[in-house]
Amino acid sequence: MDHYVERVVDLVEPGSNHLYNMNVDDARRILLDGPAEAVRGIQGSFALTAKSGKRVRMARSLDRPMRYFLAKRQEGPVLIVASRIDAIHEWLKTEGLDGQFHPSYTRMVPAHYIVDLQLIGCPDPDPVYTRFFTPVMGSLPADLDAIGKAYIAALAEEIAQWLRTIPEKEPIGACFSGGIDSGSVFLTTYHVMRKLGMNPSRLKAFVLDLGNGPDVQQARAFLESLGLSLFLEPIQAEAGSLDVGETIRIIEDYKSLDVESATMALALARSIRARYPEWRYLVDGDGGDENLKDYPIEENPELTIRSVINNSMLYQEGWGVGKIKHSLTYSGGLSRSYVRTYATAHHFGFEGFSPYTRPEMIAVAEAIPFIELTHYSVDRLYGLKGEIVARGVRAVTGLEMPVFPKRRFQHGAVSRDSLRERLPYREAEYREQFLALYH
Repeated sequence: MDHYVERVVDLVEPGSNHLYNMNVDDARRILLDGPAEAVRGIQGSFALTAKSGKRVRMARSLDRPMRYFLAKRQEGPVLIVASRIDAIHEWLKTEGLDGQFHPSYTRMVPAHYIVDLQLIGCPDPDPVYTRFFTPVMGSLPADLDAIGKAYIAALAEEIAQWLRTIPEKEPIGACFSGGIDSGSVFLTTYHVMRKLGMNPSRLKAFVLDLGNGPDVQQARAFLESLGLSLFLEPIQAEAGSLDVGETIRIIEDYKSLDVESATMALALARSIRARYPEWRYLVDGDGGDENLKDYPIEENPELTIRSVINNSMLYQEGWGVGKIKHSLTYSGGLSRSYVRTYATAHHFGFEGFSPYTRPEMIAVAEAIPFIELTHYSVDRLYGLKGEIVARGVRAVTGLEMPVFPKRRFQHGAVSRDSLRERLPYREAEYREQFLALYH
């Protein structure tokens, strides 16, 4: 009988896990030996791998990409784990194993699941997926004031935990448009900083200005209405600097809306970095749309109001593990698309934080009785987010948050016509550009 020597190569940056309530070694022990629900107790941002003999377990938080690839060697299999597809490819080249590689052969660890692998050689058994986060749906009363208060109180707690980990003189930048998500995150951060006795002058609201985009005016109107306009800092960038090829290389994906959003995020991050070479910490509202189901259903022929409301965490996880449309290479929902936020910030050396992606936030959002509040009305669903968040901000911070109509990041930084001139491609063309990186 052949004796296989299994090997695990963990390329995830050692310092990239940011845990609040334990060290990384303890978290790995929980992942390896504890029940799945114990992983739910790991607080913070993480991408963890733990090994015992031929058994390997992996898990990640929603706000982190985590990929793996299983390569064959004569002496036994080797599992490579990394944040990026290109990092896996580069390692395989150093070992002369890149002939086995294709980007579609890589796998993404889906958020909120433990992935269990047995490195026993050929043929490889399928991984076993065990959910470690299962929020209860519809358990809150149909009271918008109570819902809003619970939601923003959870946001304040997440922000407070994060702020306590930041050195006291480090500045904090909020990626800001004056929309509901970035607006509520900025105001809650401002409120929590004052409550904790921190100097709010460390805080800035960065809004991207590529020329002729409506976000700058919206951001200014938002803050002026609250007497907080001194925090606003428009970040100018040239529309001619937008480079879709660079975006695809950095996010390693080709979904059109994510490519567009990430291209704007890169322009913002690049310009902040040029202005502030030492800036480290950014906070944003990513995940807020997913939590309160605020996407245009009519733009996606696969969705109905019933599928959106009745499927737990549909926008966070897509159709879910084990479903036909779940991508093994890319996962689904925000579990896939958060790379647009993580990779763009990380590329320019920022440590980003998206409090709306945390399980505690998602748990409150999933507890909202959407059926009772909307009676399956699309218009009622679209109106809920502003109502809930504004009421919550008022209850928790005492501030009257203005609510503007929903607008995507890419449609606020530049006019729609200019966007189409700079990013005219369709998803199939973006996919070709991505695959060409490995030809």
